Amino acid sequence: MTRVIVTRAQREAKRWASDLSAQGFEALALPLIAVGPVADTAALKQAWRQLDNYLGVMFVSANAADYFFASKPPSAPDFSAQSGASTRAWATGPGTARALLRLGVAPQRIDAPAADAGQFDSEALWQLIGSQVRPGQRVLIVRGADAEDGADSAQGSGRAWFAQRVAAAGAQPEFVVAYQRSAPEFSGTERELARQAASDGSVWLFSSAQALANLKAALPGQSWLRARALATHPRIASAAKIAGFGVVCESRPTLAEVVAALKLADEP
Repeated sequence: MTRVIVTRAQREAKRWASDLSAQGFEALALPLIAVGPVADTAALKQAWRQLDNYLGVMFVSANAADYFFASKPPSAPDFSAQSGASTRAWATGPGTARALLRLGVAPQRIDAPAADAGQFDSEALWQLIGSQVRPGQRVLIVRGADAEDGADSAQGSGRAWFAQRVAAAGAQPEFVVAYQRSAPEFSGTERELARQAASDGSVWLFSSAQALANLKAALPGQSWLRARALATHPRIASAAKIAGFGVVCESRPTLAEVVAALKLADEP
């Protein structure tokens, strides 16, 4: 059975490795993105206090939801069914939607692409909610920042398209940074695992182009011509090809479809 290298941030990587192991794969977590809180949460708390003024809050990931909610002031409005606010909670995919439910957001306040949507991303979300956006309205985009960006960076990678659509509709897109991303520090064991997996037939499961960039930076000069990658979005697949992976396949980011793609990889 194929060995799978799961590259998500630590918490998600462990969960995916456990789920894939339950499906019979040898799945190992090798987080290629580290996440943590921002040093200054003033902007997050201000966004919470102004929640009623936003048409919708778009969460780019489950981490965005978790860190945004961790900063909520006690007296701020919320997304519960009992709240008088009408602000929508927008999720780019099912994982983010599940996080919002876990955090107490009322199901009727959440908009997310359907489970059978072609992709789970900003484009798919816009197809769903674009008609809600009217001139003069405010839309908040909750995102992460890379360590070198600083908390005042105006836009997150891959989110500019959504903000452009909001602006084109005459509304006002605003960003707030809820968490910080950085490259993890490899231990000697992890570095050796990565080098082995570059040529031993393992399949690297990528859900982020930044994870690919961090891997390349951690192993400069490493050849990836004999390596295999399974990417959960066309943009990530393109990044894997540019990085030099010899075999690159795509799958939607659901467990069932990742498992199906990995089983195809096992076929002679």
